[in-house]
Amino acid sequence: MALSNSSLKKLRQIVGKEHCTIEKEELVCYSYDATGKMYLPDAVIFPESSDDISAILKLANKERFFVIPRGAGSGMTGGSLPVQGGIVLVMKRLNRILEIDRDNLIARVQPGVVTGHFHEAVEKESLFYPPDPASSDFSTLGGNLAECAGGPRAVKYGVTRDYVLGLEAVLPTGDIIKTGVKTVKGVVGYDLTRLLVGSEGTLGIITDMTLRLLPLPESVSTITVIFDKMEAAAQTVSEIIRQGIIPRTIEYMDNASIRCTESYLKIGLPVDAGAMLIIEVDGKENETATEIEVLKSLCMHKGARDVKMAETNAERDDLWKARKAISPALYKYAPDKINEDIVVPRSRIPDMVVKIAELRERSGLTMATFGHAGDGNIHFNVMLDKKNRDELQKAEAAVLEVFEYTLELGGTISGEHGIGITKSSYIKKEIGETELFLMKQIKKVFDPNGILNPGKLFPAE
Repeated sequence: MALSNSSLKKLRQIVGKEHCTIEKEELVCYSYDATGKMYLPDAVIFPESSDDISAILKLANKERFFVIPRGAGSGMTGGSLPVQGGIVLVMKRLNRILEIDRDNLIARVQPGVVTGHFHEAVEKESLFYPPDPASSDFSTLGGNLAECAGGPRAVKYGVTRDYVLGLEAVLPTGDIIKTGVKTVKGVVGYDLTRLLVGSEGTLGIITDMTLRLLPLPESVSTITVIFDKMEAAAQTVSEIIRQGIIPRTIEYMDNASIRCTESYLKIGLPVDAGAMLIIEVDGKENETATEIEVLKSLCMHKGARDVKMAETNAERDDLWKARKAISPALYKYAPDKINEDIVVPRSRIPDMVVKIAELRERSGLTMATFGHAGDGNIHFNVMLDKKNRDELQKAEAAVLEVFEYTLELGGTISGEHGIGITKSSYIKKEIGETELFLMKQIKKVFDPNGILNPGKLFPAE
């Protein structure tokens, strides 16, 4: 399905010559994502409207070339990579906040809006959009919806799909559809909105979204909790949930994550600690003050070495800067990384912590874990040199073992990163044959010619 000169000429007629490039330097810029894998596209196109995208997809079906939608390219599983060539459709020109409706607590937004910019815009209106992936400073809302992004606040507020009321999307056939509602309730027909959210750009290209907002919390309080042992931190998280306390975040960093992040940022993190929790509560000012005191007492009772309150916004910002810096900081350990985002039931976090510690000792590999302990979402990282075949084989065996144990505990192999290409070979471990068949049939209904984002989700036949 190579792109012909005739197809290229027609694409330039649709979007304008200046918005369609085959220059090698530009192709390279859109050939990779956060996985570090690289696949060169045949062309890169910057559409401006749903009509542009519709015309492009109709042409792709007629002349048989692949189309791969792309946001900011910050994905962790290769969902926006042109693994079989074709054109990369970069959504950055569709970057407007169309409406913020204070009366109905909704917003209409285009997919190229940067998530962090949207947070700032709604908060100026005393409103709140809870989904907050670590990449929010540069990831886009369209990419967030495609992957059903989560983030630290998911423990209290849920994930991206919980805030999507309706969509405009262009199907792989070029048809433009509108799904969902602008109201709090709506149960007419199948829920196509939730089907498209999290479909990793394989069923349609989102061009407009109606998002649910909340009132901005009056007060936010943040504490850090230091433990000598990771196991004690994990048990504390389980106890917090068991006690019926739902903070807005419960993040954790293990010793390896703390050390490399402190080396990277130099902000005074306790490098001798076995683990650190970042716990945040929000609500009315008197409620947050009471809840923080309860959490302090509980953590000390469970063996915390120290509990410290972030007294200023600057201190709180430093903590979140540290948390968001972990992933890039880990490259201080090795040139390559395998990054997985397993989820286990919150009560089984201590079991997974023990398993990873045992695996680290047995394999001799450098492993670091951090993540959203409040909802059981553990980012499991193996640092290595992939050119070292022995290390790579050990790392792949370790990942398989962690996945199998995750499923044994009743968890899932991906909480927010998606499947893409890096996890497609493992999907059969979690999804049964009948369910997988249904998913493939849905893909065929939406995309009869298989032109949209091929090679993703499903293992190669």
